[in-house]
Amino acid sequence: MTRTVLFDVDGVLVHGYHARPEKQVRWDENLLADLGVDPERFKTEFIYDVFVKKVIVGQMSLLEALDRTLPRLGYRGPSMAFAGYWLSHDSNINQPLLDVVAQLKAAGTPLFIATNQEHMRAQWLWQQLKFGELFEDIFHSARIGHAKPAKPYFDWISNRLGRQAEAPLFFDDREEVVRAARAHGWEAVQYDELEDVTSHPWIAERLSIVK
Repeated sequence: MTRTVLFDVDGVLVHGYHARPEKQVRWDENLLADLGVDPERFKTEFIYDVFVKKVIVGQMSLLEALDRTLPRLGYRGPSMAFAGYWLSHDSNINQPLLDVVAQLKAAGTPLFIATNQEHMRAQWLWQQLKFGELFEDIFHSARIGHAKPAKPYFDWISNRLGRQAEAPLFFDDREEVVRAARAHGWEAVQYDELEDVTSHPWIAERLSIVK
């Protein structure tokens, strides 16, 4: 059985939020001009509050949370429209990395996504961005009920994957997540650029098969 490889989304498969601020690609740069919502207030009063506390771990839907929050931020449009704006503007895929993922798939590598996401964006990634054509499954925090780097998050995925002949290989941009994955017995690599994947010895060997 070949080795299982897992990838994070934001900061890895998608250029968006990144552990290093200087590498972030903001989806909300024009939020005030386009929808009349101050992005700093949105982060403070939504992202760092109900989104992190409840939405990302599946205790509340994204739309319910937006319905409760957006009116006090001055937004009078439909929450679904706001969600659509958010999803479409936070979809800057890392195409060079996805090309590598496609090569790994062609070499027969079991590929999975391990990410902190709510249900709506997980579905968007899977269908609209077509990640479902490359990966076997998406293990997202709202589905699991826990978010990285919590131990139960990794326990859930390990139970889902079953017995592995070799430690899963995982790429994530956050140092604390990498440490947690290693503590769980995975081989984890902190992702910063494409070469962090392609120069990994196991990955390089697999890529050589399909060249």
